[in-house]
Amino acid sequence: MRDFEKIYTEYFSDVYKYVLTICRNGAIAEEVTQETFFKAMRHINQFNGSCKLYVWLCQIAKNTYFSLSNKQKWISPDIDVDFPDTTSDLERDYLDKDTARRLHVLLHNLNEPYKEVFTLRVFGELPFSQIGELFEKTDSWARLIFYRAKKQLQEAMK
Repeated sequence: MRDFEKIYTEYFSDVYKYVLTICRNGAIAEEVTQETFFKAMRHINQFNGSCKLYVWLCQIAKNTYFSLSNKQKWISPDIDVDFPDTTSDLERDYLDKDTARRLHVLLHNLNEPYKEVFTLRVFGELPFSQIGELFEKTDSWARLIFYRAKKQLQEAMK
């Protein structure tokens, strides 16, 4: 039996940050993260070690978020988002609120895994190695998916 208090202490912050990148709402991220650890505690005996514990927890968190969001209608393509200021043309467009809203709708409509990889990289500021780990892929795969998502968004913005 695992020392669940140690798991909670070690992973809570990282899982919370992961959920926050998906929902961009602290209160919702807190609720989903708490629910994630409650589910993980109940089902820790089902963790078979085929992936890292962090990846397993994030999978539970993602499923929990989408289940709760479908019930409570948390996901909205009309969310007003402040985007980070970086150097590329696409990121510079974020500064314009109308462009940001349009870009957010386009991002919301991207297929998976492009949407999630782009969101984790831009909003969550996760390194490609961690993104790859979440998907049980390589960091090169994460870079490629991010690049393709970025290209799709750039094309759609033209």
